[in-house]
Amino acid sequence: MTRTPAHRAEPVRGTQHLGLLFVGLMLSMLLAALNQTVLSTALPTIVGELNGVNEMLWVITAYILASTIMMPVYGKLGDLMGRKPLLLGAILVFMAGSVVGALAGTIEVLIAARAIQGLGGGGLIILSQAAIADVVPARERGKYMGVMGGVFAVSSVAGPLLGGWFTEGPGWRWAFWINIPLGLLALTGAVLFLKLPRHAGRPRLDIGGMVLLAVATTCLVLFATWGGGKYAWTDPVILGLIAGTLVAGAAFVAVERRTAEPIIPMHLFGERNFVLTTVAGLLTGVGMFGAIGYLPTYLQMVFGVDATASGLLMVPMMGTLLVTSILAGRAVSRTGRYKWLPVAGSVIVAAAMGLLSTLTPEQGVWHVCLYIAVLGLGLGLSMQVLVLIVQNTFPLRQVGTATAANNFFRQIGATLGSGVVGSVFAGRLADQLTERLPAAALEGGAGGANSLTPALVASLPEALRDPIVASYNDALTPIYLWILPLGLLAAALLCFVVEKPLATSIEQDVAPEALAEGNLAVTADRPSDRLRDPAALETTAPAR
Repeated sequence: MTRTPAHRAEPVRGTQHLGLLFVGLMLSMLLAALNQTVLSTALPTIVGELNGVNEMLWVITAYILASTIMMPVYGKLGDLMGRKPLLLGAILVFMAGSVVGALAGTIEVLIAARAIQGLGGGGLIILSQAAIADVVPARERGKYMGVMGGVFAVSSVAGPLLGGWFTEGPGWRWAFWINIPLGLLALTGAVLFLKLPRHAGRPRLDIGGMVLLAVATTCLVLFATWGGGKYAWTDPVILGLIAGTLVAGAAFVAVERRTAEPIIPMHLFGERNFVLTTVAGLLTGVGMFGAIGYLPTYLQMVFGVDATASGLLMVPMMGTLLVTSILAGRAVSRTGRYKWLPVAGSVIVAAAMGLLSTLTPEQGVWHVCLYIAVLGLGLGLSMQVLVLIVQNTFPLRQVGTATAANNFFRQIGATLGSGVVGSVFAGRLADQLTERLPAAALEGGAGGANSLTPALVASLPEALRDPIVASYNDALTPIYLWILPLGLLAAALLCFVVEKPLATSIEQDVAPEALAEGNLAVTADRPSDRLRDPAALETTAPAR
């Protein structure tokens, strides 16, 4: 055998370099995760200044919709083209959207800015998770994925708090400006420390699949967001969106079966572990966002706390999610065992839903804090482990695509959870208020269901306040009992996961002729040409 020099991207060497790279990737994820929640407390002020109360929903929906659509696109292109240039591009797009948002003078420009942010934000989440798979073996990846799970926990609480602080302090536009220094730090980390294999050849893009996926996702998100609220469930608009989702979804599947490089390959669904973890992730997304999405409103209306305090009271969930996510990741890396974690986590999530369904106005706030801490415990044990199982199921050249598909369906679950629970909650609340309050109170003193605020409710006499508080409690808490079976179903499905050994080295799919020519190329059609240890490329390469 002759030895031929092989040029390749150097792996990240040393704990210090890997740590710096990881910090950069976490910053990328933090940018995307924060911007899902940072405007929630600032939104009333923003739309008031920009005269866009009627378009308030689109400020949030534009970001969620754009990021959800882009997740599978970034995942597939990352596998075909390499993740580093895409990650850099996603950060730049996100920063550009932030600048537009900070300078927005009308609600239409702000909505456009949020859509631009979403186009980059979808890539920040997916590419950060997949990039870790490029530089860290699956056996060691658990502890890193655990910390990444903690990023979402922190952002779920820090986002609303930061948004409120900016609004009351330097101004809501700083919720956008803050992304610029964070984005520059993330760019620096990716440029200096992210060393990934180069990919040869021009990728074949699945344009048809991208368009159909965008149409199906848009129809689904709008159906879940508008149904039962802006439009009745039987309204022609909602029925049209449901039909559009089904038709575009069916056409998408047909196209993906025939295209050369599908963005969500149908063969993924032939892997038991992928199907089970993806369905479990979707169910978890429905439960998580359906549960926590309206708890701040519940705390303000039932217990009379202000907006900032309602955000702070979510800290127990963030704390247990952060700690258990990190500890679960370390346990996976130490033992190599992982199946029991998401099973136990899903059962605990179901138990938390049962506890939340027992809440009453007579209980103390500490009951809410305790119950959501239990919820955080369950989520911390399961969320990032599910991603790790997916990544361990496929070779490295498919990790981005599989990770993106898994996250895409989890995001769909989150959207459905928020939308459906919100519409059911609003409908039940209106019925409860109508039943318990006299018509004169709804038309006059109470201001009607649409104009109730925590301050107004607190100022009402006890005879009016108590029925309103009871209505909010009875409208929301039974919904948690309806969500409980989703956690049990997720646990049952995960019992059938096959616990495959976690890889202890990084496999690269390498074309021998590319090595002989001194160029490392990741190829999809040579799965048998693998190097168990990329470092071996430094000394040997296949003979011509």
